[in-house]
Formats: sequence, C-alpha cells, structure tokens
Amino acid sequence: MSEYNRIAIQNAAQLHEFRTATRQPDRTDLPIEQLVASFNSTAAGVYREYERMGDRPVSKDLEQRAAKYGIEFEHLGLTLGTVLHNVDLTVTLTAELIQVIRDALLERKVIFFRDQHLSEDQQTAFGRQFGGLDAFPFGTPGDNPFILRISHGPGSPGIENGWHTDVTWMEQPSLGSIAQCVVTPPYGGDTLFSDSHAAYLGLPTALRERIDHLSGINDYRIFVQGRGRGAMPDDLVTAVKERIPFGVTHPLVRTHPETGKPALYLHGGFLRHESLFDRRTGQTLEPNDSKQIVTTLLAQHGRPEYICRFHWKADSIAFWDNRAVQHYAASDYYPHKRVLRRVTISGDRPYNNLD
Repeated sequence: MSEYNRIAIQNAAQLHEFRTATRQPDRTDLPIEQLVASFNSTAAGVYREYERMGDRPVSKDLEQRAAKYGIEFEHLGLTLGTVLHNVDLTVTLTAELIQVIRDALLERKVIFFRDQHLSEDQQTAFGRQFGGLDAFPFGTPGDNPFILRISHGPGSPGIENGWHTDVTWMEQPSLGSIAQCVVTPPYGGDTLFSDSHAAYLGLPTALRERIDHLSGINDYRIFVQGRGRGAMPDDLVTAVKERIPFGVTHPLVRTHPETGKPALYLHGGFLRHESLFDRRTGQTLEPNDSKQIVTTLLAQHGRPEYICRFHWKADSIAFWDNRAVQHYAASDYYPHKRVLRRVTISGDRPYNNLD
C-alpha cells in the first residue's frame, strides 16, 4: 500500500469517528433555507415548487378525472414533464377531456403523447382547442400557414440548442407550442425542458428580490440579421419593422395568468442584455450591471435539477407552456435528419402582479 493511501485511510477513519460522535439528528423541522448551502439554493427551488404543488406530481382531482378516460401518467421529472398514455388525438375530443389535458399542462408545464398520427390540419385543429393560433412571420411558408417546420440535417445543423422560451419579441408572446416529430434521427435529438417556476424560486433571495421589478427590451434582430444565412436588405428590414413592433418590454419575472405563480422569463437571443430597467422608477440600470444580471439568469435554467428530457419517437407530440418552462433542442444528431412540425397558441402580454 502506498504511503498516501495509508494516510488517507487512517484520516478517513479518524474523521468518521469524530463525525459520528458529534452528529446532530436530522432537522426536518428546519425551513429549507437553513438546510441548503447559501451559495447553492438549487434544491430549494425544486422543493419550494413541489411544495406549492401539494407535494404531489398532480392533484388528486386531476388524477381522478384522468382515470375516467383511462389516462395513465408517466412523470419524467419531479415538478414537470408527463407523458399522457391512452389518449388518441386523432378523434374528436370532448370538452371534458380537453379540460383534463389543459389542466395537465398547467400542473405539469409540459406534457407528451406517443403514437399520434396527426395530419397538419388535425394538429392545428387540436391546437385551436386551447386558443387562437399564431403564424410565424420568419418561417418558410407552407400549405398550412400555422404549421412551422423545424428541419435540420446534412448541411443544416440544429440551431435551437440554447435555453429559451418562444417569441418574447412579440407584444403578446405565445401561450405554448405543440410540436409533432415527423422524422427522427437514429441517435440523439432529444428536447430538454426546464421548470421556470423552480428556477425562479431557486435563485438567491437577494437576487429574486432585485429582479422582481426589472424589465427588459426584446426584439427579433437575430431574424433580420439572418443568423448566418445572410442579413435582410435594408428596405425589407424597414418594411418588416413597420409591420411588426421592433422592441417590446417584458418583465424578467412574469406571473402565470392561470396559476398565479411567478416564473423566470427571458430569452437570451431576443432580450437586449444592456436594457434592464426598474419599472417602479423607470430608471435604467448601468449597462455592465444589466449584462451581469442577464448572464447570471441565463445560466439558471441549465441546472439539471430543474430539467426533464424527452426522447422523440415517430409521431410523438410535446405540448409545452411557454409561460412556465424553457426548452433546449439538443443538436447532437448531425448529420442525421430531424424534422418537427409546430403550431403556436396565442398568448397574452406578460405582467408581474407585484406591480
């Protein structure tokens, strides 16, 4: 045995004896803030969100109503992500079943279905059960204007591999999106979802209190700049900006209009990182201070504790609430092909009920 290992084993034995003699009983009576390290409150965010959910993946009421339709829940994460089994979306759904699906979305933030063979028209019809639909003004037109094809393969690696919530450049960003997988790669191509409520609750208290009253300006500059595919000519940019507002303000923390819960809300590609301001005073933060806050917040959704991961199969469907989650499309399948069809449900203007 090496001298190092002899010392290491002896040291471990002595430390174990000391810790055993001085160990305090588990203090489950203490608040979570005293149980987690001050420099790492991630676990507190998950705990707080699960506690607000009643310490259950879904409510008893939803569980009972779903059981009437033979729906079985497969939960992928503690606070988010559930596969709904034994649902056929190709048939006419009753209002009661639509309500079960909507309530599952609200409670689980992103829900999934397997083996659904929807046509484009059926997919848009399903989306309309939950609100109006938004066409995407920067996509490639197709037969159905409310279908966006997200296609990558040889010569086109995936570019959605960053944490984001959709279309924050809109005055009224989308409620949610419904995506169906049309072509699956042989490997990879999963989509990850992160709980924006838990991500907010897991921030240090001082930072949460600071951002509660902050807003920032969002715009669609990455589309007019072309994202590496060539920028739009100036006259076309001018015409687009005349039709679609360029630069809208949204809070960094939005109140979910249906559940009332606060959620961390930002898109790093659309938010102007130097644009944060205090809504109470109208005072703009110093640019470096604004950028530092944004940089810190953009890392928050990437913590694995907040995440569930969905593996696509042919005709799988994901339905996510943009007001409650962010998502990340793993681009680990190139040069293989992956194609999704997405419809987007109209939303309302984000607000914070602290104002």
